[in-house]
Amino acid sequence: MSDDDLRKPITEFIEGRFPDIRLEPGDDIFDLGFVNSLFAMELVMFLESRFAFVIPNEALRLDRFRTVQAMTDLVREHAGLAEDSLLP
Repeated sequence: MSDDDLRKPITEFIEGRFPDIRLEPGDDIFDLGFVNSLFAMELVMFLESRFAFVIPNEALRLDRFRTVQAMTDLVREHAGLAEDSLLP
C-alpha cells in the first residue's frame, strides 16, 4: 500500500471536519489551530478503526499526529501495512 493510499482517507477525514481547508501531507494541523483534545481523540479512534489496529500507548504522542504524513507513518509502522497490502 502506497503512502498516497494511506494519506487519502486521513486527509479526507480531517478535511471533512474542516471543509474550508485543503491539507498538504506536511501541514501541521496543531499549528493551524484545527486540533483540540477532543479532535485528537477522534483522530486516534479514526485511525484505529479505518486501518484495523490499536495504537500502542507509547505511540500516543502529539508529534505522531501533527501532520497527515506523521499519521501515515504511524499507521504504516503499527498496522503492519506493507507497500503491496490491501485495505478492506
